Amino acid sequence: MEGGVRPDWMACDMITINIHHEVGAALAVSGNMYQSTPSVIKLGVDVHQGSYTVVAQEDHATLQPAQRFAPAAFVPWVARMVARGHRVFVVYEACGFGFGLQRALVAVGAECYVVAPCRLDERGQRVKTDDRDATALCQRLSRFVDGNRKELAIIRVPTEEEERLRAEHRQRETIVRARTRLAAQGRALVVNHSGESHRTAPIPARWWRAAGWKALAGTLPAWLRERLEMLRPVLAILDTQIAALTGTLEDAAPEGLPAGQGKMTSVILTREVCDWHRFNNRRQVSSYTGLCPGEYSSGGKRVTGSVTKHGNPRLRAALVELGWRMVRFQPGYPPVAKRIHILGKGAKATGAARKKAIVAVARQLAVDLWRLNTGRCTAAQLGLRVTGGEPTQAPEEVVDSGGTVPPPAPEAAP
Repeated sequence: MEGGVRPDWMACDMITINIHHEVGAALAVSGNMYQSTPSVIKLGVDVHQGSYTVVAQEDHATLQPAQRFAPAAFVPWVARMVARGHRVFVVYEACGFGFGLQRALVAVGAECYVVAPCRLDERGQRVKTDDRDATALCQRLSRFVDGNRKELAIIRVPTEEEERLRAEHRQRETIVRARTRLAAQGRALVVNHSGESHRTAPIPARWWRAAGWKALAGTLPAWLRERLEMLRPVLAILDTQIAALTGTLEDAAPEGLPAGQGKMTSVILTREVCDWHRFNNRRQVSSYTGLCPGEYSSGGKRVTGSVTKHGNPRLRAALVELGWRMVRFQPGYPPVAKRIHILGKGAKATGAARKKAIVAVARQLAVDLWRLNTGRCTAAQLGLRVTGGEPTQAPEEVVDSGGTVPPPAPEAAP
């Protein structure tokens, strides 16, 4: 390289890097410093199935040109830098390839961050390449390491056990959607080709099961029965798989759940959150649900909009569903009682008002479940009626960001 030497941490058997002449001049001044003095290496990685595009920065020097690695060669390359005594930081966006790369990098001694995907073209130039994405990630990582903690939206990486548990109810959800789709296709065939009889008469909800098929088959022409018979075995298998997964999940639910919170909902909420202790305050809980209102404010103008939906969509759907069950089974729960004139049966309220009210209930319910599952409060303190005993006992007094939670008051006689 003209005018300087290449740092030994950049050594790679795969690619020869031509460093810009200005960077080379800066390295020439330091001589062999990089061979004896540990450096802080920051790597922005754009991950693809067949290759990784990497942009590196040493300390506060100019970013190096992008280089590409085969997935199998990247982690050993990072391990060699760590072995030489360098402190290595790596960042990449969450993608469909899981968290195996992060775990492998941490295992060799690097500090790896997985961040939420975002638009990296901040200037709106409408140019997107792997090199630009890796460069933008490296720049953000540099500012993050220097102390700007808001540069990266870091994702909590679940443990392998948490991922395994979470996969069970997600697989059940996928199978339920497949069954719903096939059942709808069968009903569509009946409605489209059976004449006027089934356009007004109801079709059995579970038409493929023995009772529904007995009532339906005699009213259909032979060719249509043949088409539906092809779907029935598949739907029967899906029924069996759903029942098996449902039993496994419900067996894992704890005792003493709030009235209205079923075993399946309890398992889904717990496994989607992974660890209730990950949150330090109620604001973090609300933000993770994505049920906080959006806002657009400028000068003296302040406009609140729909919910941000920034967070876990499965958790958000489960909380809203649970909120409606709380309206039915626990109308005395404080967030519900406050809005019962909107959410109660026969309430004269618009659909928009009811949606806003149930979102507020779901958001507060998430915070209360966090307090309950971390021992900050008891169910009695939160106004929740529990079936099968009290699941969690709180200490006499716990302080969180919402203030001091007083000791539980004596329960009134029924």
